[in-house]
Amino acid sequence: MAKDFTIFLWLLKLGALANLYFFANTFALNAGALDPHIIIPAQILFAVSAYRCLFPNRYKDNIVLHATALSSTLVTRTLATFVEIAWIYQFSHVIRLLNVERVGWVDALSWLMLLVVVVSQIFVWFAILSRRLSPYFYEEMGWAVIFVANTVASAYLYASLESIGGREILLQLNLFFGVVYLPWQIIHLRALRADARSHDGAIESNPPVTRALLANGLSRALHDRNRATDATSWGGIVGLTWMTAYWATLIPYWIHQVVQIAGVR
Repeated sequence: MAKDFTIFLWLLKLGALANLYFFANTFALNAGALDPHIIIPAQILFAVSAYRCLFPNRYKDNIVLHATALSSTLVTRTLATFVEIAWIYQFSHVIRLLNVERVGWVDALSWLMLLVVVVSQIFVWFAILSRRLSPYFYEEMGWAVIFVANTVASAYLYASLESIGGREILLQLNLFFGVVYLPWQIIHLRALRADARSHDGAIESNPPVTRALLANGLSRALHDRNRATDATSWGGIVGLTWMTAYWATLIPYWIHQVVQIAGVR
């Protein structure tokens, strides 16, 4: 694996073009028949993903490609909070939309996804402000729960419903992502746990988390911008895979497919 990610980080900017193309396509649909529960989350994701491709940031150590306020952890995380709640809401809405027989536990799983993503936001903000790494593990555990729920609900619907108006591909995409993502997430979680144990164990002698500590963390999130291009600073192959799939390729394309298939009522 390359030890320097400079070329990759600049190539990542091409993902902004893809996201802007998808964003523009949402305005080419029949405005009178759009489902706002599908379209608005998609527009938020495309816009924010384009931004993150242009101004990549890694929260741990406030790593950036461009030492500008636009790359700050505070700005990036604020945008990410809105987008993550929005697109998981979209996915939960799709599950309920395809649950034509109104199976109670399937709807319950869809709402669980939304609840867990909100809890995950609390963990990631606490990690950033406290400069502890263990909350990142719990945040990512939340994402594992979200996509276990999404995969289980999708598998049930796909196996039990004969026809859902040509929208079966949405369930197929859910299942494909679950098969690919969940094993990857296990590897990710193991790495996060090891990193958290090493890092947080080294600061056990520090004062406990206080309002002053959190305020200092907020200031660092806004002002600290450590420019780096080495692979270690960006999380190695896991970080590279995550940025590429989340901001530039897999997730934007997936959301675009949802828009094309379910965005018009």
